Amino acid sequence: MQHPSLTGIERKLAENEIIVSKTDLKGRITYCNDVFKLISGYSEHELIGKPHNIIRHSDMPRSIFKLLWDTIAGGNEIFAYVKNHTRNGDYYWVLAHVTPDFDDAGKITGYNSFRRSVTPKAIKAIEPIYAGLLKEEARHADRKAGLKAATEQLQQLLASKGVTYDQFVLGL
Repeated sequence: MQHPSLTGIERKLAENEIIVSKTDLKGRITYCNDVFKLISGYSEHELIGKPHNIIRHSDMPRSIFKLLWDTIAGGNEIFAYVKNHTRNGDYYWVLAHVTPDFDDAGKITGYNSFRRSVTPKAIKAIEPIYAGLLKEEARHADRKAGLKAATEQLQQLLASKGVTYDQFVLGL
């Protein structure tokens, strides 16, 4: 599925709306609620079986998704601010709470994501950080080197504040 041309138009979740989705271990969508379909503009048929990054906005640093995947693959939950795009190219910000799903033996079988609305204050704080990470990623000809450098930049920022990424995000 081809990503749409971006419109620059923001859509906002209502304060009481929650986007819910589930994925398999490879990040392919196995469940999506009505709020997800409504805000994204995709039908259930268009979402189920597709990689969750079908909605990933180009303003999102790869280093944030590396942190997210490393965290949940390690069996831990994460909170993250994420900018997504819709089917028609609009965008929306969410505070994502992503958790691993375990079977009875304690093996990770998939992931659950619950996404809520964000405050303008949080967006104002996170946008320049993400822009800096994107700039660092793009500064390197080698994508892996760019990802590593941006990940280190993020870790240095968090260390300078004496917080984890979750603590930083939840403090906004």
